[in-house]
Amino acid sequence: MKTIGLIGGMSWESTQLYYQFINRKVKQQLGGLNSAKVMINSVNFAEIAEYQQQNRWQDAGEALAENARQLQCADADMVLICANTMHKVYDQVQSAVDIPVLHMADCVAKAILQKNLNTVALLGTKYTMQLPFYRERLAMHGIQAMTPDEATQDQLHQIIYQELCLGIVNAESAKKFQSMIEDLTSQGAQGIILGCTELVLFIEQLALSTAIFDSAQIHAEAAVDLALGNANFSDFSFPKTPTTTT
Repeated sequence: MKTIGLIGGMSWESTQLYYQFINRKVKQQLGGLNSAKVMINSVNFAEIAEYQQQNRWQDAGEALAENARQLQCADADMVLICANTMHKVYDQVQSAVDIPVLHMADCVAKAILQKNLNTVALLGTKYTMQLPFYRERLAMHGIQAMTPDEATQDQLHQIIYQELCLGIVNAESAKKFQSMIEDLTSQGAQGIILGCTELVLFIEQLALSTAIFDSAQIHAEAAVDLALGNANFSDFSFPKTPTTTT
């Protein structure tokens, strides 16, 4: 079994779910007393959030790159960034280590394609919805990602940072979130990406018929498949552009 390295703490509310998802999957696959080999290198989210707010992505990337280097030095076989938004600095983190960094959007894309869908809605922080890094990664797999209007993005961003990241699950906010999903579904979304790892905290309060793609669970379970040798990193890579010969 390979060792999974997690860069967590963004927020710790969702990082603990990663640990649960990973170990439940290992138990499901191996049974008995088996549990995952996991290392968690957790950041202070207040520092990372400040970098985000100040548009200091290079500094944020270096902070996570250092966490990845520490995991590699501790003999982790792979690294997961346990936050959708921080995949903005994915290339910086991957270039800092020699072990693979499993990209969350690649894992989510694979799950979407397995359901034969190609148009989904992306819900998360305003950084994830507004900046192109996540949507472009999905587009590499042939998936179009819709996002809500700016006012809705701001509302959801506030709910994430002022409630969910603090462990507050507000029933009224859950209703607002369900309304966002229904609006996007009516506009043609075939499924919904929970593009913030904290959004899964709403799931039990929602009544949904739309396909839901929980990025945290998908990411965590993909890591288990890799750790147990049931998948290869190439399985999550986006299709390469065919080479034309003359």
